[in-house]
Amino acid sequence: MGTDTVRERPADDIAERRREQRGWYFYDWACSVYSTSVLTVFLGPYLTSVAKAAADADGFVHPLGVPLRAGSFFAYAVSASVIVAIVVMPLAGAAADRTGRKKPLLAAAAYLGAAATAAMFFLDGDRYLLGGLLLVVANASLAVSMALYNSYLPQIAPPEERDAVSSRGWAFGYASGALVLLANLVLYSTHDTFGVSEGTAVRICLASAGVWWGAFTLIPLARLRDRRTEPAAGPSVHGWRQLAATVRDMRQQPLTLAFLLAYLIYNDGIQTVISQASVYGSEELGLGQSTLIVAVLLVQVLAVAGALGMGRLARSFGAKRTILGSLVAWTLILGAGYFLPAGAPAWFFVLAAGIGLVLGGSQALSRSLFSHLVPPGKEAEYFSAYEMSDRGMSWLGPLLFGLTYQLTGSYRDAIISLVAFFALGFVLLARVPVRRAVRDAGNPVPARI
Repeated sequence: MGTDTVRERPADDIAERRREQRGWYFYDWACSVYSTSVLTVFLGPYLTSVAKAAADADGFVHPLGVPLRAGSFFAYAVSASVIVAIVVMPLAGAAADRTGRKKPLLAAAAYLGAAATAAMFFLDGDRYLLGGLLLVVANASLAVSMALYNSYLPQIAPPEERDAVSSRGWAFGYASGALVLLANLVLYSTHDTFGVSEGTAVRICLASAGVWWGAFTLIPLARLRDRRTEPAAGPSVHGWRQLAATVRDMRQQPLTLAFLLAYLIYNDGIQTVISQASVYGSEELGLGQSTLIVAVLLVQVLAVAGALGMGRLARSFGAKRTILGSLVAWTLILGAGYFLPAGAPAWFFVLAAGIGLVLGGSQALSRSLFSHLVPPGKEAEYFSAYEMSDRGMSWLGPLLFGLTYQLTGSYRDAIISLVAFFALGFVLLARVPVRRAVRDAGNPVPARI
């Protein structure tokens, strides 16, 4: 009897791990709808229109007495959310590692963000300040929750499984985003049939993303479990002292920092392509809103296949080589984008397809590769720094894009300027000895990495 119990325990452990992994996937499924429908498609144009409705005769709004162009309000609100996220993420990560209670913090961040997103239904008339506040809360909450969510990866997947598990998580997110965006497209395009105005249709799309986020967060909260970790040596520290301690500790892992630097550079390029593709399509190529929505939907659908396909490539060639290959692909995509003819939606869809195929895999494999470089017991802290690289530092690309357009007056020159991020990121990542970096972090080295 005792022998049978011992023999069955490994199988029970595997079954429990699989159950937890399946629950983990569903947070990507829950929150990715916000990134797709709210940030990428609807909120920017809608909040700008609300701000313009509140503007004076010169086109300025005056939050707290500060004159701002109404057309810039959305960008400023996004910047404010980044600042809040940068402040809160390391503190939440340190608290999670110190107490071992990630799940309550994940729940708090997720439901605060979901509630703020659902409340966007009330964003009408000239309530631009309400829209800015809700955007700051939702965006910062998403960043904090993703840092905590990502930090589960080293705990729910052994080294040999992480590429596949991370890729499946991204695939779940892209599938979710595509499904909801398709429903949004139907509502937006046929709002008269449903007896609602275009503005009301947009507000329903915004609010439904918050409801979706909150509802499906119940699944990971039911299946993920907290793990007590051994406290780090030395006295417990709090607040900003903990943040300073995290930074000092990361300096003891120079190869992990080297990877983070490479990721910061090439991910800045990725995020800028995503955020500026619609501007390029509308301003340079003369494409309509419906074309852009369909292009984003195409990206979401193909990103599922891309994330899973690149996860399989990583099993044969290793995550590092596969990421390097994706950076070459990004460079080729930008080169093709430079030559796209205006007024040709079909070619824009081809470009969107290329972006979708490399987007999910680039992000998923970067996450799984970083998970090998995190010292045990410091997952939430280090993934807070990773999330800051992902969301908090992605400002250089838009700045370069904007400056290039300002100096040349050409969005084509602006889009091709982003090649610099992928070229530099390729060089920096190629120089990181990842096997040694994994050993230095105190983790087992996978056969393929």
